[in-house]
Amino acid sequence: MATLSSTGAANQPPPLAGYDLFASNRPLAEALEREGASWAAERCSSFGSLLTREPLEWGRLANEQPPRLRTHDRFGERIDEVEFHPAWHDLMRLSVGHEVHALSWADGREGAHVARAALFMLAGQVEAGHGCPISMTHAAVPALRTAAPALAEQWEPLLLSSDYDFGLRPAAEKRGALCGMAMTERQGGSDVRANVTTATPLGGDEYSLDGHKWFCSAPMSDVFLVLAQAPVGLTCFLLPRVLPDGSRNGFHIQRLKDKLGDRSNASSEIELDGAWAQLVGEEGRGVRTIVEMVVHTRLDCVLGSAAGMRQAVEQATHHAAHRLAFGKPLADQPLMRNVLADLCLESEAATVTALRLARAYDRRADDPAEAAFARIATAIAKYWVCKRGPGHAAEALECLGGNGFVEESGLPRVYRQQPLQSIWEGSGNVICLDVLRALDREPESAEALLHEIGLGGDEPAAFARQALAEANEPRARLLVERLALALQASLLARHAPNEVADAFLASRLRREGRARLRHPAERGRSGTHHESP
Repeated sequence: MATLSSTGAANQPPPLAGYDLFASNRPLAEALEREGASWAAERCSSFGSLLTREPLEWGRLANEQPPRLRTHDRFGERIDEVEFHPAWHDLMRLSVGHEVHALSWADGREGAHVARAALFMLAGQVEAGHGCPISMTHAAVPALRTAAPALAEQWEPLLLSSDYDFGLRPAAEKRGALCGMAMTERQGGSDVRANVTTATPLGGDEYSLDGHKWFCSAPMSDVFLVLAQAPVGLTCFLLPRVLPDGSRNGFHIQRLKDKLGDRSNASSEIELDGAWAQLVGEEGRGVRTIVEMVVHTRLDCVLGSAAGMRQAVEQATHHAAHRLAFGKPLADQPLMRNVLADLCLESEAATVTALRLARAYDRRADDPAEAAFARIATAIAKYWVCKRGPGHAAEALECLGGNGFVEESGLPRVYRQQPLQSIWEGSGNVICLDVLRALDREPESAEALLHEIGLGGDEPAAFARQALAEANEPRARLLVERLALALQASLLARHAPNEVADAFLASRLRREGRARLRHPAERGRSGTHHESP
């Protein structure tokens, strides 16, 4: 006879809400302590508990009622405003108030990057789209600090503020600000050196920008880092939406993108028409200047993919723990246990990789070896963790059967979101070519990576060395995949239970097939608070 859940519906799991996202995620909680941010555990737990209440509904509403563009007001004046559902503003206010956009720079303690990474992953589990402006605002700070200290001094108080102050007003009237990015053009795509937007000098560090951007992220932001062709070459600029005198800058939103996922967030095509901007870095060194922003957003792609994996694991294991099939819970069916165990393995490997990377960002300024590791491992993790996201979401969705295919389960939203992380800030081929360049031009990166992998034993190290021995451009994807698997295997060998590490080695490095044996020690560790596998 079918059992009744607390909702009264026959053989249906109860709602997955009202619990601590952080405390229930043992791999994340352990990584936070291991990577140097144990001081943030209580903060993460408080945030994790808060997220599974009202924010779950905010996420649904923000995605079901996406932003709209208002190009003109009722008098025919150009306003270029993006309107959001109030739930979007609730999500932004929550994350900004908890310094998800700023903690790395606002807190001087060791492990600030790690703590911020954990907070970003927790927020991403509930609603991923609002992570875009959060990520870019976070990543703009080091780019400005490195290339334009005077602009950093001017804008940092707003970019690091915990006040969410939405609305187009001069910087002097704002309590907080968000930063976006505009690099991609129609004719160039990932080849940003093919950009044709022009920058005309006005004197000093001031320029006038004219042209189009095919993809401008978060166009409702207060300020942007933009690439344009100056007299000496491609250059980076800071462009505010509102000028100091209160007038609108020449930044016009042509249309919002109708995207596969990330629907709560606005992305757009824009036109720059005599837009006033200030120089960031040197003329002709725009790529080198903006790359500091890009590497941090690449790290956030890894964090976002890992967050999506964790959300998929929680949904699948929760369903399987409560759903009866053929006389017993799905979680007790051998084939389902294998699938769930595999989902947990992938999620845990992504989590430990993401937090290890965050630690490297904490230390790279003072430790050349950590800087070299961060340089190559970010690209490797960006490729592989993000590449695994869509398939992982699809497998988790299948665990719920037809229930997973309907929007109310939340998994279709995860499934649509995951490909974004693989495309944003460099799609697969671009990232793999970046790894090849690092191996060729920066041998210290390969040395740091091999050292890290070697800490996990002979098998991951041998796997990585063999991959490097066969490296060439046509096989670059296979190379990066193998280096990523070796790194993940090393981290799990050091930090996970033996059963988890052994299962990962067998299924990923030894290629013993995609159907895994169950491992009792995984129960309650890689699953949810419901003691799922």
